[in-house]
Amino acid sequence: MENAGLAIALIGIVALFCQWAAWQARLPAILFLLVTGLILGPIGGWLDPDALFGDLLFPLVSLAVAVILFEGSLTLNFRELGSLSTVVRRMITVAAPITWAVVAVTTHYLFGIGWDLSILFGALMVVTGPTVITPLLRSVRPSERVANILRWEGIVIDPVGALLVVVMYEFIATQSQAAAFGHSVLLFLEIIVVGMVIGLAAGYLLGKILARQWLPEYLHNLATLSLVFMVFTFCNHLAHESGLLGVTVMGMWLGNQKDVRIHNILNFKENLTILFISGLFIILAARLPQEQLIGIFTLAPLLLLLVIQFVARPLSVAFATLGSPVNWRERIVLSWIAPRGIVAAAVSALFALRLEEQGHPDAHWLLPLTFAIILGTVVFQSATARPLARALKAVEPEPRGVLILGANAVARTIGKALMEQKLPVMVCDSNWENIRTARMAGLRTFYGNPTSEYASQRLELTGIGQLLALSPLRELNVIACMHYRNEFGRENVYTIRHTSENHKAEKHHVADDLKGATLFAERATYAKLASLIGEGAEIRVTRLTEEFTFEAFKKSKTRGTLLLFSINEDGDLRPFVAGREETPESGSVLLSLVPADQSSKEVPVHEDASPESPSLPD
Repeated sequence: MENAGLAIALIGIVALFCQWAAWQARLPAILFLLVTGLILGPIGGWLDPDALFGDLLFPLVSLAVAVILFEGSLTLNFRELGSLSTVVRRMITVAAPITWAVVAVTTHYLFGIGWDLSILFGALMVVTGPTVITPLLRSVRPSERVANILRWEGIVIDPVGALLVVVMYEFIATQSQAAAFGHSVLLFLEIIVVGMVIGLAAGYLLGKILARQWLPEYLHNLATLSLVFMVFTFCNHLAHESGLLGVTVMGMWLGNQKDVRIHNILNFKENLTILFISGLFIILAARLPQEQLIGIFTLAPLLLLLVIQFVARPLSVAFATLGSPVNWRERIVLSWIAPRGIVAAAVSALFALRLEEQGHPDAHWLLPLTFAIILGTVVFQSATARPLARALKAVEPEPRGVLILGANAVARTIGKALMEQKLPVMVCDSNWENIRTARMAGLRTFYGNPTSEYASQRLELTGIGQLLALSPLRELNVIACMHYRNEFGRENVYTIRHTSENHKAEKHHVADDLKGATLFAERATYAKLASLIGEGAEIRVTRLTEEFTFEAFKKSKTRGTLLLFSINEDGDLRPFVAGREETPESGSVLLSLVPADQSSKEVPVHEDASPESPSLPD
């Protein structure tokens, strides 16, 4: 028991290291998890999951996959499908079936696997998913159109593909349980009916409980997780193998209820899914026999990978983009990037276990082939997609835009001024009224917390390379700076000072390397800027020339003018920050905040006024 406890603890530590390494490298975590599992299991022989967990292995894997599928189905919002571009819809309705068919046929003839398992494997291979797409997009940084198509394809195909795989598995399971075809069809229909009915009923019940607040908020996550486990086990009790379909339908129903707030549940399930994924894939990879591991690196899996990479994907993308504005360069990049990930690995592992228990003759192929394609697509595409996109000039422009935390009056005023200078601007806020006002002002918005897992998958950062934390909540600004300093670089995250910081000793301040540089000036607090803008202060644009230099500007600007930004001739934005001296060159554009009572005056400032300590009205 002590050794088992130590082994489980070490799995947790190793999984944490894998997730950290993936975060640092901006690569899908599944790559590090699977490789680590293979090293600990079949290669090194240090981890034997069957001996460690015994009879509990199958139930634990089953429940973990149920949670993963439920979390994925929660994100499938049917209202979003209607707003998707034609290309994205075709990627789901046209491209996915083409990939499914090509992979199924190739698998059948290349490995001699029966049609039932070949079709199931083909369904597995249509799923990409945001957990593998998002890190790759951050590394490749393709053009905005390509990034949007790939991101939305991954978000939508994740639960849809999982549902297809579950239904296909149910059909295979019923065939193995019944000799007569008619009886097999009846069993299949029974599984579908039980899963649909129980899933819909559970989703409706949980939705009512949450909407009518019959439970306190701190019990919502416990109630949801308990009900997921209950639906999974109860469905399987009524109709063997209907549990996965039940939890998938339950999540889809719950995720599409207008009057049910699922944000807290979704955040909890995302964290729980990371926990399950981190341990699950190390354990499953460690369980792979050595002979199957050796088989991954033989000629046949390599040929299958080549067919998927150079036949199935390009063919499906060609049909999905037919007649669309996507140019040939972007089509090549779209055809190149389609890594397989979480759902494929989790579901294949579970179904391989179940099919082996049922005595399916080809079940031993499912897991190694899936792992081979996952490792192959992630490694190959991670290494080659960026150079290819650059060679085709299908990468995004230099990230000169800004992500603004907050859609309050200060953030809207600054964002509008930057947008008028042709800079990409995205404002984020969890306050709907602020977001609505920002949208009416013509600003691009993101309704939510930009540090959430939801934002990491859906927040579009194409062309954006700096963070301006302008929220009235000091702690939220600090968290955002810490979150995005690895995304944009430590030198490109900035935060506004708050009045409370002026009255605290240094030992109570957050370290500068955590919160980012202080915007504008030490005395330029959020409250001061909000007061000035509320009184009618305006942002003035001034262009420097050979004759009208920065020194001349400082001598001529009105009293109380606050320097905000400089933009050079290449379009690079440079905020003025406290404690740092700036000398913009000729041709640069200066943005400065002029108080309302000084907007029509030209009063010289004091001689000691400087960009690192711009004057403010008292």
